[in-house]
Amino acid sequence: MLRTALVTGSLIVTSLLPQGFQSHAPLPARLADTGGGSQLITAVAPAPGSTTGRLTWWDRRAGRWYEAGSADARFGAKGLTEGTARTQGTSTTPTGLYELPYAFGIRRAPAGTAYRYRPVTEGSWWCQDNASASYNRWVEPLPADCAPGEAEHLVTYERQYAHALLIAFNYDRPVRGRGAGIFLHVNGKGATAGCVSVPERAMRQILRWADPRRAPHIAIGTESGDLAVTRY
Repeated sequence: MLRTALVTGSLIVTSLLPQGFQSHAPLPARLADTGGGSQLITAVAPAPGSTTGRLTWWDRRAGRWYEAGSADARFGAKGLTEGTARTQGTSTTPTGLYELPYAFGIRRAPAGTAYRYRPVTEGSWWCQDNASASYNRWVEPLPADCAPGEAEHLVTYERQYAHALLIAFNYDRPVRGRGAGIFLHVNGKGATAGCVSVPERAMRQILRWADPRRAPHIAIGTESGDLAVTRY
């Protein structure tokens, strides 16, 4: 049976719903924290070492969660790891509960997209240089203190970044060495370098569905043992 918990530092608060109810309730109803909004994306892998799983997007209406859509998902080539302990360059997807600040893409936003959508240009980069003042930030153009070898030239990922949402992992107060550039984006050829990816059709559906006024978050975790969600 899947159990859920919120982990904050060393404090573990497990959902206290009755056991029989837990096994049948929608996944968001079994989480101790969903971010406070009325939309949620869950990205769940079978085990920490898995590179594939399921992504589902949910709506909360009249106090209940309803599935709005789902798709096969891909994770990091080295599986998943706790977000607060992640190390940059390990090709792991950070588990936890994260905000989704804005969308971006090389292609135009799908009709109906409500999110702020930033177009990728030839000058668009994502700085991952730990020595840079722009660490874990979109930069345009690439600043002098961010080495090109330590940054992603976004326009070169024509397939993956056709459409994407920024996952706010290590974003508000970046910790050097923890990781940068974690997105929900379109599938590439295989597992990711730490992002979560879905087929392009699903990504376009998500962008049409997501409403920033409803404070959507993404919860990333595993089915093995507890789905532990750290709000980070």
